[in-house]
Amino acid sequence: MSAPKSEQALPQVTIYTDGGCRGNPGPGGWGALLVYGQHRKTLKGGEPQTTNNRMELMAAIQALRLLDRPCRVALWTDSQYVRKGITEWIHGWQKKGWVTASKQPVKNAELWRELLAETQRHEVEWHWVKGHSGHEGNEAADRLVNEAIDEVVAAR
Repeated sequence: MSAPKSEQALPQVTIYTDGGCRGNPGPGGWGALLVYGQHRKTLKGGEPQTTNNRMELMAAIQALRLLDRPCRVALWTDSQYVRKGITEWIHGWQKKGWVTASKQPVKNAELWRELLAETQRHEVEWHWVKGHSGHEGNEAADRLVNEAIDEVVAAR
């Protein structure tokens, strides 16, 4: 007899995300590397006119969205905007009706809502890594970002 679902161990997934633009705003891309045991999956996408912060958020959203069941996730990002936004700032934004301390609308609020919804399906630990510092997972995500931007630019 198996343990009840609530007592079963969740699958452990490690995710590395990155986003970027050539110009800000400008053509942008996002990338994510998901690691589950010996399995690796990459994702990428881009937009012709966007911002770095939007692409950083899209990387995390799309990676978490790909998981088809609840997981324990270690998510690595080089974006303090994403890490602090989801772990610290978002609670205040929700309480204040999605306005900042300076009474301005939260930028990218629709993406923050999407990210929050995706995180609620999983147990996510957020980690920051210094970008372009030789960290293997971050460098892999950065390569995906640049591939996505190249594809966006070529499609123009």
